[in-house]
Amino acid sequence: MTRKRRRLYILGLFLLGLGTATALTLYGLKDNVAFFRSPTEVIKAAGLPKGDFRLGGLVEIGSIERPPADARSLEVRFRITDIESTVPVVYAGILPDLFREGQGVIANGRLLPDGTFRAREILAKHDENYMPPEVAEALKKSGRWNETMGKGK
Repeated sequence: MTRKRRRLYILGLFLLGLGTATALTLYGLKDNVAFFRSPTEVIKAAGLPKGDFRLGGLVEIGSIERPPADARSLEVRFRITDIESTVPVVYAGILPDLFREGQGVIANGRLLPDGTFRAREILAKHDENYMPPEVAEALKKSGRWNETMGKGK
């Protein structure tokens, strides 16, 4: 085998290894990629969005339904709104301490055939001066943005 041919084999093996590593990395990350949608986008979409996505907006005031104190269930029901549209959400787990009505949240999960969003993770704003950028953008697009909304006032 000539030197030139050996270099080509080594280069080919290197590119094959690099391609395999890239493919494995992308395959491992595909479950962690979730696209953001507002309630209006979810309702206007034709058909169910495939796979997991992020639903963001404000927790509708008066919509939180918790199980009775003697129940062993952690399932909580509430609605997320962007002022224009509302989507019911079901979450089984411990909610963040800052979760409350009227606050911005992002829920990761999937839409069920009945139109309910089954969340597997809830992210609440982390301080009084923060609103998730995706939520603020959706509110601005709907024309319902109030500058004091993201200021905690």
